[in-house]
Amino acid sequence: MAKGYWIARVDVRDAEAYKAYVAANGAAFAAFGGRFLIRGGRYEAVMGPARERNVVIEFPSYEDALACWYSDAYQAAKAKQRGGVEAEILVIEGYDGPQPSTSEPAPPSTPASE
Repeated sequence: MAKGYWIARVDVRDAEAYKAYVAANGAAFAAFGGRFLIRGGRYEAVMGPARERNVVIEFPSYEDALACWYSDAYQAAKAKQRGGVEAEILVIEGYDGPQPSTSEPAPPSTPASE
């Protein structure tokens, strides 16, 4: 079964409200098996606009990731932000299929005009 992920890009507008949210969200993440893979850290925006914080949380499944988002515990934590952030958040299913390797032939190229 493929894992589930939250991918969040966030600009904090109210630091105190965001601190209250961070202090409250851990219980919801733990209840659904969430663990941080990325939580802030250095980054370089190599294409497109950036936000000041980037977060990736892994869950045992896509269903767990969605259930966490819609849970009463997470919604209560999110309410503590009181509009103190601008964000994009995706809940997305992971990929368990084949991966690129040097032993596989490269796909045929297509002309740039197509």
